[in-house]
Amino acid sequence: MKNSPRSKVRKPSRAVSIVGTGSYVPEKVLTNAELEKMVDTTDEWIVSRTGIKERRIAAEGEFTSHMATKAAQRAMEQAGVTAEEIQLIVVATVTPDTFFPSTACHVQRQLGAKNAACFDISAACSGFLYGIEVAQQFISNHTYETILVIGADRLSSIVNWNDRNTCVLFGDGAGAAILRYRAESHGVINTFMGSDGNYGDILHMPGGGCAVPITAENVDQRLNTLHMNGRETFKQAVISMMAAANTALDRAGLKVEDLTCVIPHQANLRIIEALADRMDLPLERFHMNLDKYGNTSAAAVAIALDEANRLGRFKVGDYILMVVFGGGLTYASSVVQW
Repeated sequence: MKNSPRSKVRKPSRAVSIVGTGSYVPEKVLTNAELEKMVDTTDEWIVSRTGIKERRIAAEGEFTSHMATKAAQRAMEQAGVTAEEIQLIVVATVTPDTFFPSTACHVQRQLGAKNAACFDISAACSGFLYGIEVAQQFISNHTYETILVIGADRLSSIVNWNDRNTCVLFGDGAGAAILRYRAESHGVINTFMGSDGNYGDILHMPGGGCAVPITAENVDQRLNTLHMNGRETFKQAVISMMAAANTALDRAGLKVEDLTCVIPHQANLRIIEALADRMDLPLERFHMNLDKYGNTSAAAVAIALDEANRLGRFKVGDYILMVVFGGGLTYASSVVQW
């Protein structure tokens, strides 16, 4: 069978690298001591069960797009990329400024990235790595050259501040990455994504969509706030993150001992400790900042990646693993050679 004209001009796939990272967290710090005055909890209880000591809360009028834009600007500065060079903006978030237009479009306007296509991804805490995989595919197949991926969430806007089991866990922030083809590096070697909708109700926001609109009759039920089954979420988090990590490493042809740094989802210290134990890696190999920021959903791994990058936790040629889980249930992992 003769090759079609299309197959004759097919270009080889390209390696994709993260060439710049950036992050932003709001100025306002909400400590455990302050939460003690809001709900029936204690600093000792929060720290011993989660590892979280404080979190950041967005200012009045500071929306997801504003945080995303500031993180993006820092990533662009590190990468040496101008707004006009960005061809695609992907924003992972569960707290969009508006259902439509997308938060990515709001970011495009704020950056002045007039040449970019824009869309949002809703995969909860896994969204940033989902975005990395989307970007990899577009660059690998020569559709785009420069892509901005952002994880950003203003969870303070959907937290029930009367629920002591959830309000202590979450914070606001944004992280970003610029992805490009870079011939001298392997870059993003493998990203694995997974989901299991059977566990959708263990971490979700039941109201606010077309299935359960918020009305005058149900507004007191706080259906447009985050609901979580903590015990089941913990269990599924460990299982899904371990499976995701193993799959990505297997596909990359690597072993855990090849990793210089692991950047896990910043949700709960006990989850990270369980993951480290199952991977048989010392906890020191894991980069963590949840004590300062809590769980910032799609922003969590993105912020931690930028922080680890700027602290020099890894160098060019090192292998790093990012691994996450989130509502959906979603989970993902990505192996990167820096």
